[in-house]
Amino acid sequence: MLEVDNLSCRRGDRTLFTALSFMLPASTLLHVRGRNGSGKTTLLRALCGLLRPDAGAIRWRGEPISELADDYNREILYFGHLNGIKADLTGQENLRVAATLDQDPLTDGAITDALAQIGLAGFEDLPTRMLSQGQKKRVALARLILSKAPLWILDEPFTALDTDAVALLERLIAGHVADGGAAVLTTHQEVSLTRGEIRRLELGAIGC
Repeated sequence: MLEVDNLSCRRGDRTLFTALSFMLPASTLLHVRGRNGSGKTTLLRALCGLLRPDAGAIRWRGEPISELADDYNREILYFGHLNGIKADLTGQENLRVAATLDQDPLTDGAITDALAQIGLAGFEDLPTRMLSQGQKKRVALARLILSKAPLWILDEPFTALDTDAVALLERLIAGHVADGGAAVLTTHQEVSLTRGEIRRLELGAIGC
């Protein structure tokens, strides 16, 4: 599905990684690890097409993502450090806007069900500025329940989640991969998902 070929990225005068290559087939979870500043977020943003690498190529189903443009954007779900939640909008409204931007309109019933699954039943109509940080994170994570994208790119998705939410997120990611999807994630937290039989990429090691 996803192919990274001789990728290099710099930040200022510093090389984060160079000649980085890997394949991510369907039904695969890749855990990207490395110390702070090793380039984990930079790599994930490059995989999303949000920044241009200094060298190398990223291909999706054999085609460069730079040429696929919106066709590629519809195939991925990116979850970054920021939740992407608008404070003045309710959880329902936030998810409806996200679905529209993803060109995947949803029914109100589907959105309500997703918020209930993520533990926000009864909070659907509150402006998200009134929610706790953990609840705001749950609103954003409800996109994973609703998304049909085959590739998930998740940067520190477990941050600010309680134990129940961590377990739910692990099940969502595992289910996505089991259903033929692919996922790339970073996390500083030790969770059972990343202790299993998955692929791992260590940035900052020799050759990166």
